[in-house]
Amino acid sequence: MDTKFQNKKIAIVCDWIKDWGGAEVVLEQLLEAFPNADIFTSVFWQEGNPLFEWRKITTSFIQKIPFLNKSHKLALTLRPLAFESFDLSEYDIVISSTSAESKWVITKPDCLQICYCHTPTRYFWSHFHEYLNMLEFGIFNPIWRWLMPKMVHKLRIWDFCASKRPDEFVANSKNTANRIKKYYKRDAEVIYPCIDTKNFTVSGTTGEYYFYIGRCIPYKKFDLLVDSFNKSGKKLIIATNTNNKLYKDLKNKSKKNIQWKLDVSREDIQKYFSEAKAFMFPPEEDFWLVPLEAMASWTPVIAFGKWWALETVVENKTGIFFQEQTIESVNKAIELFEKKHFDKTIIREHAEKFDKDIFKSNLYEFINRKLK
Repeated sequence: MDTKFQNKKIAIVCDWIKDWGGAEVVLEQLLEAFPNADIFTSVFWQEGNPLFEWRKITTSFIQKIPFLNKSHKLALTLRPLAFESFDLSEYDIVISSTSAESKWVITKPDCLQICYCHTPTRYFWSHFHEYLNMLEFGIFNPIWRWLMPKMVHKLRIWDFCASKRPDEFVANSKNTANRIKKYYKRDAEVIYPCIDTKNFTVSGTTGEYYFYIGRCIPYKKFDLLVDSFNKSGKKLIIATNTNNKLYKDLKNKSKKNIQWKLDVSREDIQKYFSEAKAFMFPPEEDFWLVPLEAMASWTPVIAFGKWWALETVVENKTGIFFQEQTIESVNKAIELFEKKHFDKTIIREHAEKFDKDIFKSNLYEFINRKLK
């Protein structure tokens, strides 16, 4: 840790700690950058994870509410109250890592409050209608579909007001910075999230398959890949830890050339990365570390040419783009890809620009500039 921060009392606030995804990887890097920081979150369900073994973790009152503490998304109207209830008066620096409500915390006047923003709250702003059409509340979906349009106006006002609380915004991408400007009227400095490139190696062999991994939810576009590879007949391996109706429907729909892997170990995931012909990246994403993990494994990426992909994939050097989320566009891109040669050394060197040491250095420099 930078010695200038050793005498500072630091808190890291995040929306929830439950599943493990890109936001949690950022949290891990923040905790590595500030090893003595305390953690505040709405709910915590990562018992047994060595990352949290000795840390001071403060959860909100939602943690004590049966059912809601495990179905935290249903606690939408309670999370703002939960984060406002935290007492952060003893801290000199507070960093919220958020795509939802953790930026709503209130700090003392001389505290430096920084929001590391993964995106302005998607279900209030940029993707409200998309979320409304793909609710994941099971039997409660009809209730929330009726209720959300009636609530969202006040929630947007609340969220906009809360966006004035951080002293500084940091965005995980240029696209997110533009959204912060649009919805919150705040400027944000871009510090890209990171991976530990030392954890990814090349196997020395390349298989005959393409690879995709992620949570099996609608906007991740698993359906697009299933339809595309069903038509082309090319081999695709899909890994997910989401055993839901969509997963079951798509698995049943998949032809023999598509293999589904459920709850795959980290070791096997790295093997799939390093031996794949290419990693498929079909969704629109504000940020997603997985394509960088593929490139750190010396593997090129075939991506939908929008948002995060444009900031991380270098066309014709580390991968190629398809311009529409259609079967025809995906398969055309794959055909073009198979005619090209990619230098794996260039792919790996590009991924190293997103290494965790660079992230920490940029973050330390930013905070030092902002400290009074």
